[in-house]
Amino acid sequence: MSLELLLSRRSVRSYTDEPVADEAVQKLLAAAMSAPSAGNQQPWHFIVIRERETLGQVPAIHPHAQMVPQAQAAIVVCADEALEKHKGYWVQDCSAATQNLLLAAHFQALGAVWVGIYPREERVVSFRKLLSIPENIIPFALVAIGHPNETKAPAERYNPSRIHYGRW
Repeated sequence: MSLELLLSRRSVRSYTDEPVADEAVQKLLAAAMSAPSAGNQQPWHFIVIRERETLGQVPAIHPHAQMVPQAQAAIVVCADEALEKHKGYWVQDCSAATQNLLLAAHFQALGAVWVGIYPREERVVSFRKLLSIPENIIPFALVAIGHPNETKAPAERYNPSRIHYGRW
């Protein structure tokens, strides 16, 4: 993977009808599980959604997930606080896993977008109900995945005014 691949990753919200291969999804999950975590605790679980009916229900419970019914798959990144060795770091751990998943999608020429669930309690409750998630598991984020039906130029986000050396 080159730095250019990382810098060119964009959120993709429009997908073709082409299926996403099971092997591609397994690579996404392997990349997500390769993320760093506090004390190597790996407090995550993943729910892969491919059922059209379930994908179609997501926009009713998440106002920013209108693209999900068009996606060929979605992965919900969840946290299991019982797996934490270092309490409170699961948010960072699941964020790193989600970012790895997004980068792996881009590496495989797939389009993906991160849709936040946690910390919005109404979203957490709704996703628990929709996906039969146990109460001790926290749905953190949903990543919609598909073959891109849009092309976006890399975003120039480097901002030297946000950099401080040595001290603020």
